[in-house]
Amino acid sequence: MSVFIASIRFALVVLVCAFTVAQAQTYKYFRLGNPSDVQTKAKFGIAMMGGGSDLDEAFRWLCDKGNGGDFLVLRASGDDDYNSYVNGLCKANSVATLILPNRAAAEDPAVAEIIRKAEVVFISGGDQANYIRGWKDTPVEKTINDGIAAGKPIGGTSAGLAVEGEFVYGALGDKPDDKDLASPDVLMNPYFERVTLERNFLRIPLLENLITDSHFAKRDRMGRSLGFLARIVKDGWSRSPREVAIDEKSAVLVESDGKANVVGTGKGAYFLKSTSAPDVCEKGMPLTFLGITVYRVTTGGHFDLSEWKGDGGTWYSLSVRAGKIESTQRKQAVY
Repeated sequence: MSVFIASIRFALVVLVCAFTVAQAQTYKYFRLGNPSDVQTKAKFGIAMMGGGSDLDEAFRWLCDKGNGGDFLVLRASGDDDYNSYVNGLCKANSVATLILPNRAAAEDPAVAEIIRKAEVVFISGGDQANYIRGWKDTPVEKTINDGIAAGKPIGGTSAGLAVEGEFVYGALGDKPDDKDLASPDVLMNPYFERVTLERNFLRIPLLENLITDSHFAKRDRMGRSLGFLARIVKDGWSRSPREVAIDEKSAVLVESDGKANVVGTGKGAYFLKSTSAPDVCEKGMPLTFLGITVYRVTTGGHFDLSEWKGDGGTWYSLSVRAGKIESTQRKQAVY
């Protein structure tokens, strides 16, 4: 009988150990450089990248803000290809990638500790729905925000840019095989089921009351952005929300005082501001939304997020009437 009981106990121990090992495999971590942590005096800044080809200038700027500390890439899927790229550009103590595919990974205490020790956090592209579903209301969200509050720099590209503002297009209504949310769909129905808006994921100074978007002109996202702004007003989140929208191969590099430079080889950035409530913003009805101001800044131009004014760019205005965009620019140009 004692042999039987011992066998049962042994089997249970094996099962518990196997379960523990399986539970431990919640995240992946790849690191280049010094395996030991270093603490440096980082300087706050926001690197907002519009997707497409990565910009060396933007990454060097972000690394400089880290002042030789540890550079951490966060993503929900993919691999560690950023490690060698960033390591080749920067003088950092280490460059690492942390892959967090689910909430179990985001709840792992070791993950929060890795993020806490980083001087720079950069959120990769991918699908922002994975970041909202997997990281919101977890230690990952809290630790990133604690770092921001402590004055550490933050950056993101594509989906990583999408989650930087107070307001976020979360893409939670998308199915795996859905194509990009198209502007006409949003303009004709701002409450289309795929228009899922979130708020207060990251709490970044200077990006309050603001939504962001990437791949902007390249993927014709102006219409959907106007729909997002209208929804934010209609839903009572803000009377006059703003947007920073960045095209591919472009980046907006924001200093701690709100002054930003536009860099890259793309079409630059667009700074949108609503000036009134939408006239029509209802489920199943075409949008009517008037008087949105736009400031377009190309490479070499500047914009002050604190004052909401720029130089080296162009002001114009857009309105939407019954789902159709009108522009004050020549030939009704939207971009």
